[in-house]
Amino acid sequence: MPVTSKASSLKTSAQIDRSCIQPSVMPSGPIVQLYGDGACDTQKGHGGWATVLQFGEHELELSGHAAESTNNRMELTALLEGLKMLKRPCTVRVITDSQYLRQAFVDKWVLNWQRNGWKTASKQPVKNQDLWEALIEQAKIHALGFCWVKGHSGHELNERVDRKAVEERLKLRSRG
Repeated sequence: MPVTSKASSLKTSAQIDRSCIQPSVMPSGPIVQLYGDGACDTQKGHGGWATVLQFGEHELELSGHAAESTNNRMELTALLEGLKMLKRPCTVRVITDSQYLRQAFVDKWVLNWQRNGWKTASKQPVKNQDLWEALIEQAKIHALGFCWVKGHSGHELNERVDRKAVEERLKLRSRG
């Protein structure tokens, strides 16, 4: 499936913020666009996530769900599952509507959490430590750059992963 013009324009017009964690050797592999989103029913804890990876004219869509989750956990899972699909080190442009995810890497929250024994600035345990640690390992392989887009603002691929994440979440509702 061809890359849409909206996605293509993102490569040059949107601000890409570098992750505070970078590979020791910068990847010479392809530039991959990764769109991810999570969705969660806060009352029941039913969560869904979705990711679209694009490289040139190639595209891969992934999705899944979890019975007991949070929206942030699903956002992190979407990124992690997408990164795990990459077969070699890549430069990855992560397009997300999650400021939490973007800021953790761009504003060095993950480094502070590690340094503080996985405690927040308010001395509380960092939620989803298992996913953050896995994402840090991926960030040591792939050069990550983050681009924030406003959710539900008409960005074609962000809307697509949002719809798919909600579909995944709703699969659990039908199971009771």
